[in-house]
Amino acid sequence: MAEVLGVDPAGIERAAAILRAGGLVAFPTETVYGLGANALWAEAVAKVFAAKGRPSFDPVIVHVADPGEAAKLWREVPPLAQKLMERFWPGPLTLVLPKQDVVPDIVTAGLPTVAVRMPAHPVALALIREAGVPIAAPSANRFGRLSPTHHEAVLEQLGEAIDAVLAGGATPVGIESTVVSLVENPPRVLRPGGTPIEALREYIPDLRVEPPQGPSASPGTLPRHYRPSTPLFLWERGAPAGGEALERSRCGFLAFQQAWEGFAQVEVLSARGDLVEAAARFFALLRKLDRAGLAAIVAEPVPERGLGLAIMDRLRRASSGRARLDETRVWIVR
Repeated sequence: MAEVLGVDPAGIERAAAILRAGGLVAFPTETVYGLGANALWAEAVAKVFAAKGRPSFDPVIVHVADPGEAAKLWREVPPLAQKLMERFWPGPLTLVLPKQDVVPDIVTAGLPTVAVRMPAHPVALALIREAGVPIAAPSANRFGRLSPTHHEAVLEQLGEAIDAVLAGGATPVGIESTVVSLVENPPRVLRPGGTPIEALREYIPDLRVEPPQGPSASPGTLPRHYRPSTPLFLWERGAPAGGEALERSRCGFLAFQQAWEGFAQVEVLSARGDLVEAAARFFALLRKLDRAGLAAIVAEPVPERGLGLAIMDRLRRASSGRARLDETRVWIVR
């Protein structure tokens, strides 16, 4: 079972020693918990893939403690990258640029680019500095499942597969970083996340958000990802048109602002309609519904602005289809 470490200096020192020895440590960031390994040690990073059951074609993000460390991983730092780092780092923004040879191919899934970010969490930054190496860290969950926003969720999924977890409690942002490729012209969002697209467009007016063709340089872009064990369906307006039906009393509902009646369990992302609060609560509430023994989960769409774009990206990748509602039943639309 993973060693549970405090986030005091002694715990961080112990976690850093494990990383330097080639082990795996889960740690909190401002977004979700990451499963970290020495990013410059291919064998250590391979353990991350094994622990998560992650396919080798899915690249991982490298975490650094200052922009100077990122410059050692990229072949060059163009002026736009410098501006974005000055404005958004530390924070939930990952930048993709051509890599130096020092970055092992397993980190980048064999691609010539590497995704790097500087997290805005004191524990993550202290761990990177104490370890003395950049840390390759995808989310600390089984591949394709819900990302963990609390150390207890890490232990549930990976407790038997990793060496340690830094028990830092809940993460404040609650949804993964935005990933932007600066290799393309104009730049492209590979994954929406914790940095809103609107904020990025102040610096990149022609920023593209449509998905790229071919292998992705970012994690979290597969068509089916972030899935709970319980089938999840996106609610759509309209009258039921036949098909498979489930009683509302056997289903859960993930609501944006208002509770709905007739469901076995309802969780509300933000009663005041705050998309920042909704993002912070998203994975935790979805996990709560997933553990309730329900026949299905119906999720209400949120407005696709700000962090709502990232929430809807996760919901679409997590869903098994669409659902319509009548007064007592959930109708599945495949």
